[in-house]
Amino acid sequence: MQQKNIKKIIQQKYNELRPFIDERIRRLWASAEAKALGYGGQTLVAEATGMSRSTINIGLREIRKQGKVAGKIIRVRSSGGGRKCLTDKAPSLKSDLEALVEPTTRGDPESPLRWTCKSVRQLEAELQKKGRKVGRQKVAHLLHHELGFSLQANRKTKEGASHPDRDAQFRHINNRVVFFQKHSQPVISVDTKKKELVGSFKNNGREWRRKGNPELVDVYDFIDKERGKVSPYGIYDQTANVGWVSVGVDHDTAEFAAESIRRWWRKMGHQSYPKAKELLITADCGGSNGYRVRLWKVALQRLADELGLCISVCHFPPGTSKWNKIEHRMFSHISMNWRGKPLISHEVIVNLISNTTTTKGLRIQAELDKGKYPKGIKVSEEELKRVNIKKASFHGEWNYKIIPQESDKKKV
Repeated sequence: MQQKNIKKIIQQKYNELRPFIDERIRRLWASAEAKALGYGGQTLVAEATGMSRSTINIGLREIRKQGKVAGKIIRVRSSGGGRKCLTDKAPSLKSDLEALVEPTTRGDPESPLRWTCKSVRQLEAELQKKGRKVGRQKVAHLLHHELGFSLQANRKTKEGASHPDRDAQFRHINNRVVFFQKHSQPVISVDTKKKELVGSFKNNGREWRRKGNPELVDVYDFIDKERGKVSPYGIYDQTANVGWVSVGVDHDTAEFAAESIRRWWRKMGHQSYPKAKELLITADCGGSNGYRVRLWKVALQRLADELGLCISVCHFPPGTSKWNKIEHRMFSHISMNWRGKPLISHEVIVNLISNTTTTKGLRIQAELDKGKYPKGIKVSEEELKRVNIKKASFHGEWNYKIIPQESDKKKV
């Protein structure tokens, strides 16, 4: 049974019994529950009942010594006896603590803890400066049990401002994908994976090895000038569940992106779609294949002319890159396959990508691209005008078609 369920059961029993039993019976009952649970039982019972661990420890000693501790019989205090709770003696203690934890909403924005780690030790010190005699354990208890705080990590959920036509663009992309697949035309999702350092560097994740024998890597992630970084540009076939990755050693530019698509078509796409007349690309709105990148459109025009294919492109709205199919259907599996393995060479990277598979049949081909793709290439207005582009009626900046020059083929 999970700890959460156990805690809930203990809390329910305690609340039902509490009105009918005195202080000593409560202590003995809680101690008996903790003893029955074994390792970790004291913590669970303390959290469920609000009793301190020291009280439960006294009860355990009473049980072991049959009601006597240090040779004396433990007496039961009369109702309302004992030391008063700190929050009773200092009613403002909780509000003072809450103001320190959330200074921007409940306290002084100039709080000294605004820009520091709010540990219970620091909170204790700040409260003591205000004249509050409180220990860090009491601070932790107040935060968790009475103020509803817990230790939490950051969570990636914010996507920035949402475009008003975001959902409509998603529907448009889906309709185009379904249309192309219905007519047996290729649909690919493209993107550049995170750049990776090549060398003996730590790679996040763990893999099975002999105990006490981890793979040793460099302490500092300073780039190796000889091996540098790689830019894996991926192409994921949404219909066939296969992928291609060009591992580039130079800059991630629009020309590199177009060359990667060219290699995919020659090595994989043409064999899968020998009768294809048009190719649909779904891509992010930024990066080397961004909708504002002039070189991207010029490079696609050259590719369309060379392959004799109309190339349709649909971009995801700003701030929605995680919805790109390649992210969770291909890149995530590559990251899992090489977790805990240092990417010590180009050969290792290519082999790890090529051997990435899933139970649903994903297979990937990878190849090292040693080509040079300089940054800073400017595309003039004249060059851009020569691109044979047809924009869609709905958000033509996101949805467009590059048509081969002097082509009279029937398009999808």
